[in-house]
Amino acid sequence: MRQGVWLGVVCFVAAGLGAAPLWTQTPTMDRDLMEVSVPKLESLYAAHKYTVTQVTEWYLDRISRYDGTYKALLYVDRDGALKRAAEEDAEPKGTKHGELWGVPVLVKANTSIKGLVTSAGWEGYLKPGEELVAPRDAVVVKRLKEAGAVILGQTNMPDFAASDTNISTAGGRTGDAYDVRYSPGGSSGGTATGLAANLAVVGTGTDTANSIRQPAANNSLVGFMPTRGLTSIAGIHPLDWLRDNTGPLARDVTSAAIALDMMEAEDPLDKWTEGAAKKAQARPYTQYLKKDALKGKRFGVPWFVLNGSPSVYGTGPDAPPDAGAVVPETRAAFMKAVEQLKAAGATVVIDKEILPESFFALVRTVNTRPYRREGVDNFLRDFGPPQYHSVADYEKATGDKFPAYMVGGSRTGDDVMPQKKLESDPEADANYWEPKRKALAIYEETRKKWRLDGFVYPALQIPTYDETVPGASKAGPYSETGWVNRLGVPAVSVPGGFYADGLPFGLEISGVQWRDGDLLGYAYAYEQATHSRKVPKLVEGSRK
Repeated sequence: MRQGVWLGVVCFVAAGLGAAPLWTQTPTMDRDLMEVSVPKLESLYAAHKYTVTQVTEWYLDRISRYDGTYKALLYVDRDGALKRAAEEDAEPKGTKHGELWGVPVLVKANTSIKGLVTSAGWEGYLKPGEELVAPRDAVVVKRLKEAGAVILGQTNMPDFAASDTNISTAGGRTGDAYDVRYSPGGSSGGTATGLAANLAVVGTGTDTANSIRQPAANNSLVGFMPTRGLTSIAGIHPLDWLRDNTGPLARDVTSAAIALDMMEAEDPLDKWTEGAAKKAQARPYTQYLKKDALKGKRFGVPWFVLNGSPSVYGTGPDAPPDAGAVVPETRAAFMKAVEQLKAAGATVVIDKEILPESFFALVRTVNTRPYRREGVDNFLRDFGPPQYHSVADYEKATGDKFPAYMVGGSRTGDDVMPQKKLESDPEADANYWEPKRKALAIYEETRKKWRLDGFVYPALQIPTYDETVPGASKAGPYSETGWVNRLGVPAVSVPGGFYADGLPFGLEISGVQWRDGDLLGYAYAYEQATHSRKVPKLVEGSRK
């Protein structure tokens, strides 16, 4: 088993492999690499300004200097990253390079990397002698490696991705890059904070209800959730395999588009990807990135997002604020973004008939809970360690019970739903397929009736908050964007400015199935019209 630097071990980075000492490189490298995009980094390599080893060391040094404060990473694979960098530097002149050659990447801790522990943020998979060591790479990781990526490590995430914030039993709490006291959002908050803090160039996230887009918004990043089936979730520990998805996070749309190109693949272990190549738009996705991509386009605002859903959530103490409605400061930030979209040539329609509360109520009837255990068992079957290949095997091998909420129960343990297999359950159509078909049909009917190219709305209904004060919620900043997961349509969060307190606001756009390139184009045009992202001011704190 190859091991690197887990939390609790100091990660100091020394210069080596022929590079000049880092302390003599820092001023120039800071200028060149801070906020660097994938194309810019590749141009630096092409000009022979830096070696891959020098760039990798620069990022490892930043992790050493800052991640003790922000705790974005669960695991730093220093040795593996430097070995990979050295191999790339040693390639013969003229070797054809992949699109991510020498690009430092962070991978979320629920995604299998051969030889490393797939903790999924849960301490149960780190039990000595029973660690969930990945026997092989998930396809998305395999594709990133083939493209030349240098994987720096695995990012912190809440246990099994089951939270809107980023606190885990494996690695504790991750803070937001713009203010460490504030929640970065979850469950891809480790990747988001790491990228916002310039600890890597791009990263992977997973999204079951909002888990790429929400933390991207809280860290002024681009977070792209593709059409379900464009990327494979095989090899990624599920939260809810019928809603899970995976995609890239980056500081700019171009880097996200290139990463998505590399992550996309059909995979026999993920039936949703079958035939994806024929359904998807032609690659590379960078061809859709045009500054005028918003001109003449029309977007609707889902009414239930702005107005809330009291019939769904009620008005009791456990309901989200105003039954999920957008709070005033977020509404103001969103309306500013709407004006920016209009200035870029788009039309934005706000009408109570556009995806009203009844649509949201229907989406909520898409019931995946009876099949949750099937997803976990399938993952352990294909990517578990030798000692366990199912939930039952895990419990036998370790003597511990698997968390009930992952296998059909609830967090309180008093609401157990019998688990079934989707393929053989006679109620599968009533539970899952039919409500999904109906909801997607309404989505498309609404889009066509109003002649819409997509929908726009805030990535979160409320700003993120200081979760370090006594009594603060540890549930995470509220975001009702998981409805797109139940439909399987793509969505992207893009930097949309900042609140008065200096924390980011994110604008989200959802699009049309298999038109992911178009959606990236809209995000790019908005990005180029606004240039909203700002570099956060970090607080040093060495990893210990």
